[in-house]
Amino acid sequence: MLSFFRDVLGEEALHQFFVDRNTALLFLLIAVLLVVLGKAADKLVGEAVILSERSGLPKVVIGATIVSLGTTSPEEAVSVLAALQGKPELSLGNAVGSIICDTGLILGIACLISPPALPRRLVNRQGWLQLAAGALLVLFSWPWHGGNPLVDGGRLPQFGGWILVGLLVGYLWLSVRWARQGGSAAVMAELEELEKEAGGDKSAPLPLVVAKLLGAIALVVLSSHVLIPAISIAAERLGVPKAIVAATLVAFGTSLPELVTAVTASLKGHGDLAVGNVIGADILNVLFVAGLSAAVTPTGLVAAPDFFRVLFPAMMAVLIVFRVGVMVSGERMKRGFGVVLLAAYVAAMVASYATMSPGE
Repeated sequence: MLSFFRDVLGEEALHQFFVDRNTALLFLLIAVLLVVLGKAADKLVGEAVILSERSGLPKVVIGATIVSLGTTSPEEAVSVLAALQGKPELSLGNAVGSIICDTGLILGIACLISPPALPRRLVNRQGWLQLAAGALLVLFSWPWHGGNPLVDGGRLPQFGGWILVGLLVGYLWLSVRWARQGGSAAVMAELEELEKEAGGDKSAPLPLVVAKLLGAIALVVLSSHVLIPAISIAAERLGVPKAIVAATLVAFGTSLPELVTAVTASLKGHGDLAVGNVIGADILNVLFVAGLSAAVTPTGLVAAPDFFRVLFPAMMAVLIVFRVGVMVSGERMKRGFGVVLLAAYVAAMVASYATMSPGE
């Protein structure tokens, strides 16, 4: 069994497998892996919710913690595995790109489908945390010991990752507290939507639930493991940095759970769930995805100069556009604001490919 994993699923074997594929087939395989990753994440959330309910946890706690962490499991699996395999640019690129995708593309689409009501309490409280989390990621990655970030780049150090993980624990505690104080209706509605999408069987025997959960986790990890060398080869063939492929193609793929949730909620007239889900996902992409990825690597995550030239500015620009839009909106977001968010996302993607230096 060990020899099978080493010969078939080892890094060198996978690298050679993707090298031998033509470009069209390579991108088709990446697309398939992203779909599998998203489906596995959906199943993971559904079975985790059922298992949590069986344990007697209050639904408000499940919605505020387990569901939130579960929907970012694709980003987390890809980023942590990439960091452990010595590809930190993929880890950071995926986290930053997911924030850009969630806020610009997903919220923009949600606004166009059905302009969502703005849950003022949520956007005025967690919305500022969303912006602060993005700024904190840039500050932690800044080369404070000297050097020009536009030339020399920076680094999210391991101790910075642990700080972000510590803040994650605090954020989850606050989420539970806020949900109990008055946001329980929104949390319960989101939990119900995700339970329906995941299609878990609440009456299934407990061993079967556990087996399905472990199978979903294994599929998330396995598809992420296979995806990473495919991304590297694709970046080489495109002639762009791996971080850009991670921040665009991979970020879009790993954000599929949030996209499906947002579109489904908007079509059913629950656009406010889409807003809350995106804000929470952005915060977790910093504290959970980038934080844990940096924490598990002694050298932290390298932020190449391209991050400071394009990706970080694009991330902060999209977050600021969203923040300003919320401040000038009334009780409901407008379709025009959705167009602005989509335009900001497209501009960020175009700038990424237009201004990046060649990849490795």
